[in-house]
Amino acid sequence: MKALSLKEPWASLVLNGKKTIETRVWRTNYRGRLLLCASKNPKSDISGKAFATANLVEIRPMQKKDEKKACCRLYDGAYAWVISEVTPIKQFEIKGQLGLFEVDYKE
Repeated sequence: MKALSLKEPWASLVLNGKKTIETRVWRTNYRGRLLLCASKNPKSDISGKAFATANLVEIRPMQKKDEKKACCRLYDGAYAWVISEVTPIKQFEIKGQLGLFEVDYKE
């Protein structure tokens, strides 16, 4: 499964349903299920762990109207990664990586 690492506090905001747009300065043609992982730093209850799956449904240039759902301000070169159906999983430790990466995980 494709995986994506997120830093805190954004990982927890996604897990809690408050953040439905992740922002990046790059995009991918991939759409579908993702394993969401929290970076090791800064420290939190989910740091260094896979914590949920979600659907990546759209990637487009970020707009001012996306700020609330992204939990951040619009910035130069930002893409809005629209995610849906965030499903918490039994957490497990994982070493995150930059970009999308492959993890041997089945839902």
